[in-house]
Amino acid sequence: MGNRWHRYACVVLAGSAFAIGAWPQQTRQLDREFHQAAEAYDAGKYSEAAATLENLLREAPQTFEVQELAGLVYSAQSQDGQAAVHLLKAVELRPNSAAARTNLASNLLRLGKNDQAEVQLKKALALQPGNFDANHNLGELYVQAGKIAAALPLLEKAQQIDPSSYGNGYDLSLAYLQTGHVTEARGQVHALLKQKDTAELHNLLGEIEEQDGQFVAAASEFESAAHADPSESNLFDWGAELLLHRTLDPAVEVFQNAVARYPDSSRMAIGLGMAYYARGNYDDAVAALLKAADLAPADPRCYLFLSRAYDSSPSQAAEVLERFRRYAELQPKSGSAKYYYAMSLWKGQRAAGAAADLRQVESLFKDALALEPQLAEGHLQLGNLYFDQKRYPEAIPEFTRALQLDPDLSDAHYRLGQAYARTGEKQRGQEELAIYQRIREQHLADVEKQRAEIRQFVYSAKDARAEKP
Repeated sequence: MGNRWHRYACVVLAGSAFAIGAWPQQTRQLDREFHQAAEAYDAGKYSEAAATLENLLREAPQTFEVQELAGLVYSAQSQDGQAAVHLLKAVELRPNSAAARTNLASNLLRLGKNDQAEVQLKKALALQPGNFDANHNLGELYVQAGKIAAALPLLEKAQQIDPSSYGNGYDLSLAYLQTGHVTEARGQVHALLKQKDTAELHNLLGEIEEQDGQFVAAASEFESAAHADPSESNLFDWGAELLLHRTLDPAVEVFQNAVARYPDSSRMAIGLGMAYYARGNYDDAVAALLKAADLAPADPRCYLFLSRAYDSSPSQAAEVLERFRRYAELQPKSGSAKYYYAMSLWKGQRAAGAAADLRQVESLFKDALALEPQLAEGHLQLGNLYFDQKRYPEAIPEFTRALQLDPDLSDAHYRLGQAYARTGEKQRGQEELAIYQRIREQHLADVEKQRAEIRQFVYSAKDARAEKP
């Protein structure tokens, strides 16, 4: 879920610089200069503050407050290397200051020195074990590092110290969810909703109910989030939940409205195409997926579903062929891209009543499998190409390899059985056809595969959203 986290580690504690103590050999002039620099910093006039600090750093380099304020000023100007020098010096001058160590940790994180930042935050926590910020900041560092289990007790402690903290409470709920503590996650979200009823809380509660198998409740929460805040993400989550559990008419309606609101969203167009396809509106599905391909030409997900919809609706053959050709050009190292292009050439020409260039189709299949040897569908279709040309001895190894990669590929069992029968191996042929019949009776070939593909798309789309800055 990536950057769904509500807060980030180590917010700079600006106020720590201004608890001014007695300076060694302090003069009134230095005191005035320091206050001028502090006031400029508070007002966001960082260049002015830095200019004032130059004299102070020469005259009072061993003063904690001066070094700390200089570090904060340079940090505010994104001069992190220079800020590090002063923040480190501040820690050396006052090693028992938890705030100074936290500020240094924030700087180290910006410099990409996460391990060193962790050391400083641990020391800050040791200095103030009952401090909200000390627990929260270290917890957030672990969150950003993907160490959710390590973050959990720290976020729990912070929430005990300050139950009113919305940001910490949200992240605690998310940490509970990601570590499988569904009941605790639900309870924490309900507690937060009493403080502040927000769309993001309803969306998170939808995720919790989905993980707990409460699909009706999940859809209701995603709907509440989308009504409260019809953002692209909230509308997608609502439509995706309906699509995942095949509530197809409402899913189509949600995605139609979402595409109208967000016409440049490729994943909305894919979602609409998938909803149309699942409902049996194949021409509409192809049209929606063609739009998705134009919005995100290099996104492999739309081509998977476009190939599925195109199987059932070849009426837009020329447009589909052009998208697959473009995709193959954009992704020359992608076996899937070459596979889709081969399929569109083969099926598209047949649908148009023209003869396909079978040598080109075969070459594309072989290129695809050279790039992606684990592409089960590629082996199946190359076998089908050989089978249609009565090249049964060449087809059999391709069907066999497809089944090694995906034993539930029912069409491969069926074609392998036929190929065995045509090469005189009737017993083996009957065995494969029996397997084919058993898989078809268990409904594994089409419906379950479609559901798995939809789930994979939905979760990948959510992950991609979460990773955006």
